[in-house]
Amino acid sequence: MKKAVKKSLSELIVSVFVIILAGFILSFTFFQVDLTAEKRYTLSDQSVEILDSLNDMVYVKVYLDGDLPPGFERMKRSVKQLLDEFRTYAGKNIQYQFINPAATTDTKERDALYKELYDKGLQPTNIQAHDEEGGASQKVIFPGALVVYNGVELPLNLLENNPAKSAAVNLNNSIETLEFKFIQAIKNITSKKVEKIAFIEGHGELNQYEVGDITKELANYYQVDRGRIGGLAGSLDDYEAVIIAKPTDKFPENDKFVLDQYIMHGGRVFWLIDPVSVSMDSLMNGSTMALIPETGLEDQLFRYGVRLNPDLVQDVQCAIIPVNTALAGNPAKFTPAPWLYFPLLSPGEEHPINKNIPPVKAEFASSIDTVKGGGEVHKTILLTTSQLSRTLNVPLFINLDQIHEKPSRAEFNRSHIPVAVLLEGQFESDFKNRILSGLDIRGKYNFKAMSEPTKMVVVADGDIIRNDVRNTPNGLAISPLGYDRYSRQTFGNKEFILNVVNYLTDETGIMKLRAREFTLRLLDKAALKEGKLKWQLINTIVPVLFVILFGIIVHFFRKRKYSR
Repeated sequence: MKKAVKKSLSELIVSVFVIILAGFILSFTFFQVDLTAEKRYTLSDQSVEILDSLNDMVYVKVYLDGDLPPGFERMKRSVKQLLDEFRTYAGKNIQYQFINPAATTDTKERDALYKELYDKGLQPTNIQAHDEEGGASQKVIFPGALVVYNGVELPLNLLENNPAKSAAVNLNNSIETLEFKFIQAIKNITSKKVEKIAFIEGHGELNQYEVGDITKELANYYQVDRGRIGGLAGSLDDYEAVIIAKPTDKFPENDKFVLDQYIMHGGRVFWLIDPVSVSMDSLMNGSTMALIPETGLEDQLFRYGVRLNPDLVQDVQCAIIPVNTALAGNPAKFTPAPWLYFPLLSPGEEHPINKNIPPVKAEFASSIDTVKGGGEVHKTILLTTSQLSRTLNVPLFINLDQIHEKPSRAEFNRSHIPVAVLLEGQFESDFKNRILSGLDIRGKYNFKAMSEPTKMVVVADGDIIRNDVRNTPNGLAISPLGYDRYSRQTFGNKEFILNVVNYLTDETGIMKLRAREFTLRLLDKAALKEGKLKWQLINTIVPVLFVILFGIIVHFFRKRKYSR
């Protein structure tokens, strides 16, 4: 008996020692097994590298707390889980706090906080909760966060809100992009070098107010400049990307050469070009003529691999405009009506740029064709029309009375007409085999006939980057990009533009995180409601019965063993 006691005691001591030793060793290492098919709990290599490189604290204030609907409660858990995962690699350099902006009972104090969060860039959303008795209540929440580093705050809106998709799908899409949004914010706010981008001026491009909203948004991540090329070679070399937003005047050859060589040396360009010019002021007076402007960029873009067609796209899936429907002599009565020349463009191929974005509103857009061009270039269609669309060649007479014409299915017989294209690869110079001596180029340059691997995006509509500007007693008021004041709907223009610029400037592959997909496994609510009592009984009684049964079996075997 003493030998048995000694043996048991020795085994206990050895077991305790092994457990303590294993715990001590594991405290210096990190190990986890992600058994999900999508690897949703595994951080990407890019994220781990950024988190490992942190040398100071990043503080995250998440405004998702309090009494939340189940969907947003799930988002809250996902955010907490992700931030805890961040802390595994970054340690104390990642700190976070969940805040309920509606916690205070003081209405004035709560409204002041709401306004402060909105002014900082967080977008509120109204949610409607239903109870079992059929009652409903509305609540304002801010599904977003503020990332703080060294006194600098960066707003982060976490909700992907596509009106064409259900609330459950939108929440799932939002959770899919959490890692991308937080890692991109941490990377940008902690980077010692601020990347520079530029809007090109001097050729009738949109002014600083017409691109004011997107400029403000881009300024959270980049140093945004504006300036003229002026034929100065190398003037764009310091910029990660340049944006050409709806030029109306002809580009001189020396400016085209500077742009060309910027691309040849690895520069990235975001082209937003109107192949057809339409005057909205003239149209509001009744009618106008659609004409082809001379920007001089068509031949250059053709060499790079795209052709801008001199036509206008009409689409049954379109935005609305106000039209005076009052009879002659009566006071004006404006009624919203669909305007086929304002197509709502849909994302084309699955790509990190356009994944999960709402439709993009265009105004008098044209079609794009991809061509062979020079070099080795891969083309990806980013934005297209719907299944019921067509193109009209110019010159074209446009009259507001056309709004009363019902579209015929026989006429709208083209589908998915390309309007935006991504080009990636090596481009051939538009100035290859051309005499350069008469171009009036200032400064020194190192001519290259074939580019380094680079990328560009071409959109056959300059208005998708333009926000509305209104005169008010307090000065100019800049509307949010993509917001349509007639339908009170926000389209995906801002998300698309941001994603394009982020993709063009992305050197680390962070944008690939936007392509992650989590399978949405929804419960059958009807079956769940019908079998509610059954599942409650199973979850409460079965575990207790299992424990009792296990105890009886153990008692039986122990009695049988020791009775011998």
